[in-house]
Amino acid sequence: MQPIYIPTGSSHAANAGSQCSTARPPSVLPIPTELDMSISSRSGESDTGMKEISHYSDPDSPPAEKLANATIMAERFMKENKCHKASRELIQCVALSRIVYGDGHWRIAQAHANLGYSYLTLRALPAQARAHAESAKNILLRGVDMAKSVEEKREIMASLVTIYYTLGMAHLMQNNGKDSYLSLQKVEKIIDELEDIQERKAITLKISEKDIALALGQACLLQTKPSSAINYFEQAVNSIISSQGDSASELISLYQDMARAEHMRKKSNRAIEHLLQAHSISQANYTSVSTEAAQSGLQLAKAYAASEYHEAAQRFFTESLGAYQTAAGPDDPRTLNACVEFSKWLIQIGKKQEAYKLLRGAVRTETEFSEELAEILSIMGSICLADGKIQKGYKLLKKCSDIQVAVYGSQHSKTKGTQNLLTTLKRSGVVGD
Repeated sequence: MQPIYIPTGSSHAANAGSQCSTARPPSVLPIPTELDMSISSRSGESDTGMKEISHYSDPDSPPAEKLANATIMAERFMKENKCHKASRELIQCVALSRIVYGDGHWRIAQAHANLGYSYLTLRALPAQARAHAESAKNILLRGVDMAKSVEEKREIMASLVTIYYTLGMAHLMQNNGKDSYLSLQKVEKIIDELEDIQERKAITLKISEKDIALALGQACLLQTKPSSAINYFEQAVNSIISSQGDSASELISLYQDMARAEHMRKKSNRAIEHLLQAHSISQANYTSVSTEAAQSGLQLAKAYAASEYHEAAQRFFTESLGAYQTAAGPDDPRTLNACVEFSKWLIQIGKKQEAYKLLRGAVRTETEFSEELAEILSIMGSICLADGKIQKGYKLLKKCSDIQVAVYGSQHSKTKGTQNLLTTLKRSGVVGD
């Protein structure tokens, strides 16, 4: 019977040839790949399971039995959040699927899709996730005989959703908004097609429609399409509220994304409204003295500052810094960063001395070298120079330069900028030996 290509978008037929011509054919796919073995061996776990087809089954059992066992173990490890062990079993599933079903079978595509998805969701490795999703897509694009049972057809469609979602999220993690959006649109189209033929409820998907809407919104943000992003984010918000209520912690980052979109649209007050919602939920879930509440409060402070609501900005900067100091400690990079943001705003509104006092209080003898400490010293030095305290400013900038060399290296633009300023001050004669 002639293979039938699965219709998942108008671009598939056009892309099929080009995709297949550049991809390696299934017959030369490593079992498992060297990259997968390297990642597994670096996980800190025993790699003895990589030397066998599956170390949880009888070595003499048939490949089909080993495949079934590896699938069960992978699902168990995923539920237990044992990321490396789950990935190891999924790698075995790819190898065993090829042995059991032969080259080019849709089950191999399914195994690659599951492995790619695990790299994405369990280990945040977009390059590996994308590689396996591409392998799965290429197998299916070569043509799949659709004269199968209804259940198999459903599994194939579910795998396509996993493949394109994985590709979309991998591109998103690599800041490639356009390709991310194209892949995620294909996911949306497949879901719509399943709804049209009344098959959606019959298919079990790894990805919820809320996840798809959220990903599409983020892809739109990367492409600077805030209005489209807002529409997708509102879909995700409605889905979360309907299933978890309006105080779900998942809403925090979502409202913050919506604020970013509104800021792009120059709607500052709408952005602040979303950030207020995020901060309120953060305080309700984590208490007002927590790093989560400190982070949402800092975003809110910056939004008020940008809109020139000085009183509100002062309040939330102060609250955020206090929460960080209590929850994370005075030397934590997040605390120091909050101090830097607060001081920049104080300088912007003409309160240089108040900013200097704030920064000086943040620097302690035991504070470790960090980007944040270097920036604090840089700002303090600049304030001193502006006030005519050249010698003091020079010393602060010299300390800043030493930290920048340690943190960034001598060739970094920030290090060079500070060193150039020091050289200029030295040559001007205003700084003593």
